[in-house]
Amino acid sequence: MFGSLGFTELVLILIIVLIIFGAGKLPQLGEGVGKAIKGFKKSVQEADAIEAEAQALAEQNQAQQTMAAQQSAPDPSQVSLQVAPAPQADQVASVPPGQVAQPVPAQTSKV
Repeated sequence: MFGSLGFTELVLILIIVLIIFGAGKLPQLGEGVGKAIKGFKKSVQEADAIEAEAQALAEQNQAQQTMAAQQSAPDPSQVSLQVAPAPQADQVASVPPGQVAQPVPAQTSKV
């Protein structure tokens, strides 16, 4: 698109800009455009730096979580299983096939 602009076209555009803004405003206009370009470049570089910092922080958190999980996992040789006592004969209810067993309340003696 801009590859076909020649010297005469650029001069014509410069003359039109000079007529519209005037000779006194051109330095201010150029300064404003320069500051805008500089600010844009700075924000792009900061965004890349922030993104890289966030990625490094996420990797560090993931490594810490992995270390914490490995440290909190019990040693299989030191794990002991606790077995609940079997229900007594008077606490077991017979349930017909196809029905779900309901829990039987424990009998307590009132003194």
